Amino acid sequence: MSGPASAATVVGTMAPDSSTFVFTPENLAEAQVILERYPEVGRQSAILPLLHLAQAQHGGWLPRASLDYLADFLRIPRIRVYEVATFYDMFNTVPVGRTQVRVCTTTPCWLCGSDDVVRACQETLGIGIGESTPDGRFFLREFECLGACANAPVLWIDDDFYEDIDYAGTKAVLEALMRGEKLRPGPQNGRRASMPIGGKTSLLDAGD
Repeated sequence: MSGPASAATVVGTMAPDSSTFVFTPENLAEAQVILERYPEVGRQSAILPLLHLAQAQHGGWLPRASLDYLADFLRIPRIRVYEVATFYDMFNTVPVGRTQVRVCTTTPCWLCGSDDVVRACQETLGIGIGESTPDGRFFLREFECLGACANAPVLWIDDDFYEDIDYAGTKAVLEALMRGEKLRPGPQNGRRASMPIGGKTSLLDAGD
């Protein structure tokens, strides 16, 4: 079975045993909460959040045992899980680093300097696109549009988006993560949300 991460270069030991998989008690409880959001006839609709949960538990990637486990958990054919896990770019079906570092290089981000963001990632982590660090902590990849074009360039790390980022900002974010810290996500240049840097220019009434 191939998937979006099939071209990844893996260095070092990445993950626990991948021949078996079961949710931890904590994640099983969370999976039950997720499942309760869907009607019985629509159980398979829970597959996306459950894949995220399984991937986080297994260190950033989904072994086949986890896909089979989710199929049995949802009582659906295994192919239904395989086709979802191999279609979406956020899921990895081969070993990669636990922390997912994704740089948007689509046109708006590229025009605003995403090449510098990629370079900062490569120099700080010491790896290239599609590679993982030797300690298995970080995996670097390019990514298509992340939907924050007004705040380009954008760096997506696990569940956090760092916007209006540049070379120095990228190094600062990654070096903080390497120390076990985390900088505040969102715009890195003082912008609020997607407003102009200088503040509002329209919708200026008190109720806005």
